[in-house]
Amino acid sequence: MRLMAAGLLVSALVATGEPQDLSAQTAARGGPVAGGGASQAGDGLTPTQIDVGDFTFDVLTAGPDDGEVVILLHGFPQTSYEWRHQLRALGEAGFRAVAPDQRGYSPGARPARVEDYALPLLIADVIGLADTMGAERFHVVGHDWGAAVAWGVAISARDRVITANPVSVPHPDAFARVLGNPESCQVAASAYFDLFVQPDSEDAFLANDHALLRGIFAGIDTEAVDEYLRVLGSKPALAAALNWYRANVADRNLQGPAFGPVEVPTMFTWSDGDTALCIDGALLTEEYVAGPYRFEVLEGVSHWIPDLAPDAMSSLLVDHLTRYSER
Repeated sequence: MRLMAAGLLVSALVATGEPQDLSAQTAARGGPVAGGGASQAGDGLTPTQIDVGDFTFDVLTAGPDDGEVVILLHGFPQTSYEWRHQLRALGEAGFRAVAPDQRGYSPGARPARVEDYALPLLIADVIGLADTMGAERFHVVGHDWGAAVAWGVAISARDRVITANPVSVPHPDAFARVLGNPESCQVAASAYFDLFVQPDSEDAFLANDHALLRGIFAGIDTEAVDEYLRVLGSKPALAAALNWYRANVADRNLQGPAFGPVEVPTMFTWSDGDTALCIDGALLTEEYVAGPYRFEVLEGVSHWIPDLAPDAMSSLLVDHLTRYSER
């Protein structure tokens, strides 16, 4: 795998306009989000929309308007709903927790070109979201692809990030090392990239009532799977989600500039039942964090940590964010 333009993380971040108050956005855009029916947000969560430049992102929010901001980034093939349990827990702890359906997942933020999903642009979306919310300082959390974006945000916007909290996916430089090591199990574990980057690969996932796509969500409750399929169950939506791979994974040898170290307080959470991400990359991650570092391993849990270990994940996040809170 090659994460294209990794060295452009800082230069690609662009201004997104004057900060706006989130409560005003919520008042103007409250109600169910777009995208194929009403969101199953549930008690304690508010579905709304936030404009960032020319894009409109569907988001779930929880917690007081004046709370310290936490931005939670989902992975593939999930949505903001992945963080429903953690949003509630963070909101109850007094944080202003916000989880967007990221670029391609929100109908109002779905450009057509593959190159529009390059990682620097995904990172810029998060910075723009923070700007729109008026959040000069914020925490960032991410799982799967959201973790890759969270690592990039923590490096690119180190002066604004209070803590980084990636889940499952190790630091990109650590991941590059193991992916380039033929003795690492990561080489075989990432073989699925070869399918994902193929043109029209979404057709295989959507065939037979989304059978292949449904099969990815092993162990996740039916309500959540239905919500993910509500957003991703069409060819345009799933094609856009897969464009994250097409834009950033050119082959399975990582090349190009390194990301560099993370300097902000970081908690990396990994699970020993994750068949997609091997332990060697998780262990190497410490070498790429220059700030305070915390490594948490959840035993007997598969890749879907926020869904399948909600209490443990919520507890870890509330503890880590509270420890470094600036309020």
